[in-house]
Amino acid sequence: MTEILLILCLSTALVAFFLCLYAHRRVTKMQESTKDLDWSALSNITGDLATLKKTIQTLNSRLNGMHSPKVQDEEILRYMANQQVANRNLNNATGG
Repeated sequence: MTEILLILCLSTALVAFFLCLYAHRRVTKMQESTKDLDWSALSNITGDLATLKKTIQTLNSRLNGMHSPKVQDEEILRYMANQQVANRNLNNATGG
């Protein structure tokens, strides 16, 4: 029983150690990638991000407007049927 607990503790410690190494590598990579970042570059990135966000919102608004019809389909069909009846009446009245 003690051997099982010893192996379990050792394996847990090894997993924790490798997870710490992985986290350290990710933090180091992030620090190296942002090492040359100054305030002007940060403000440019912020401005570009705001512009991109506004463009996406405008595009989403246009797409949502395309999918929500202003006039119901039934009204369009009713209007077309009325126009066909009116055109038939005009053609019958002008015949001679």
